[in-house]
Amino acid sequence: MSTFSELNLDDRILEALSSEGYSTPTAVQAETIPALLNGQDVLGVAQTGTGKTAAFALPILHHLASDNPGSGRPIRALMLTPTRELAAQIADRLRVYGRHLPLYSTVVFGGVGQSPQVKALRRGVDILVATPGRLLDLHNQGHVDLSEVSHFVLDEADRMLDMGFSKDVERILNLMPPRRQNLMFSATMPSSIANLANSMLHNPVRVDIDPEAPTTDRIEQYVAFVQKSDKRELLIDLIEGQMVSCGIVFTRTKHGANRLAQQLEKVGISADSIHGDKSQTARTRALKRFRNGEVFILVATDIASRGIDVEDVTHVFNFDLPNEPEVYVHRIGRTARAGREGLAYSFCDETESGYLVGIQRLLGNEIEVLDQQPYHFEKAIPKPGQKPGRVKGSYGGGRANRGTGRGSGMRRYNRGGQDRRSNERRGGGGGGGRQSGGGQGRSGGQGRPGGQGRPGGQGRPGGQGRPGGQGRPGGQRDGGGRSNRPQGRNNGPPGRRGSSQSSNRRSNNSQQRRGGQSNRRQGGRRDDRN
Repeated sequence: MSTFSELNLDDRILEALSSEGYSTPTAVQAETIPALLNGQDVLGVAQTGTGKTAAFALPILHHLASDNPGSGRPIRALMLTPTRELAAQIADRLRVYGRHLPLYSTVVFGGVGQSPQVKALRRGVDILVATPGRLLDLHNQGHVDLSEVSHFVLDEADRMLDMGFSKDVERILNLMPPRRQNLMFSATMPSSIANLANSMLHNPVRVDIDPEAPTTDRIEQYVAFVQKSDKRELLIDLIEGQMVSCGIVFTRTKHGANRLAQQLEKVGISADSIHGDKSQTARTRALKRFRNGEVFILVATDIASRGIDVEDVTHVFNFDLPNEPEVYVHRIGRTARAGREGLAYSFCDETESGYLVGIQRLLGNEIEVLDQQPYHFEKAIPKPGQKPGRVKGSYGGGRANRGTGRGSGMRRYNRGGQDRRSNERRGGGGGGGRQSGGGQGRSGGQGRPGGQGRPGGQGRPGGQGRPGGQGRPGGQRDGGGRSNRPQGRNNGPPGRRGSSQSSNRRSNNSQQRRGGQSNRRQGGRRDDRN
């Protein structure tokens, strides 16, 4: 299919798509929409960013708009998702695609008060988007009736089961009529999902968007072998050296996400975190700040990241490698959206080499090594013939062998590394270390107070430290209260922090931050691709 008009969708839906600038369906949309319009069940295996929300939303809107529900306004379509963010995203897309249709939809999820949700349900809705826990709570209270559901969507089925919702899903299936159209989307297809599909779907059409060879051609991928204790410093180096304006950092734990975001804030990098332990209000606020450009870095866990739909993400950092190779593909798919390019950096310590083996086996090739970064750790490299999976314990040994950077042509890493640290230990000298070159600094605002400086009168001189006013903006806002994000990434030579070359580069970067307009602040439309 070359255009949406060839799919025979309702003209009112086509009008809404046209106003959003959509004309050509993605691969998953071209295969899924005709099957659903024909009334068939569908099993979709597709990664994030493929446009699967529209793939199931458009044909369901088409069916409901042409059917007469009879008396009242019963729930005729149920869309079940594992996370609140994804549920809210789907509900938003339904409102956009169905803006010209006489249909009503609402979304219910936990973490917020249920009164507004109950009021919406009492008024009557055609389509209900929900997370399992809140849906069952409302059903038990008598606020939800699923006896007339004719279309059921289970999105992110693999994550749903990973989060322990298998029993809840079974209960919800038993609340709906046995004769209905079903659609299941999953990024992966383990045996548990295959068993659920066999019990839920009837002769489904399988739509498989090549999950074993995911589309990553627009994403530059690098892996850095590093000790766990050096990961934070490496992350700070890359964020500053790349002038990251919109990046997501993935951690394995909720506590780790909070702690890392706080550590980034302390060094002047605007960051926030999102994870399952945060209230829905806090998660929504963090996402809004990230989308609006108030923070540059969002630190997230895998569960909470489902539903993050931001087109302008330029960088993804795997601070902790995922233990499932498919999750790696899902993570890096947060960048290079809507035809853009992106960068993905993965940090591999001595206990994660087995995870890297599994990821590279899925990709079918080895990820390029960022071996000359100053924290390079040889013992984290997978051994020949190593099997996938976690390495029990660490290799032990001394400190990492430090590299010296990639030289003047290196655009992927541009901080002083070893020289910076050694100068700090010696008290500086020659303008190196962490003292600012040319009056620049990492953070806006106050910076680190100087006071005495280090012995010998060198190093961090008194009264200077990391001076404010330059570097990553902390106190510079535009008229709307948003930070001006820098555009693009720094392709210049690495230099050293204390050198005039580095000073000029960082001065230009600061001017760009102050004067440039963020790409993310231009244009209000967001792609439906999740």
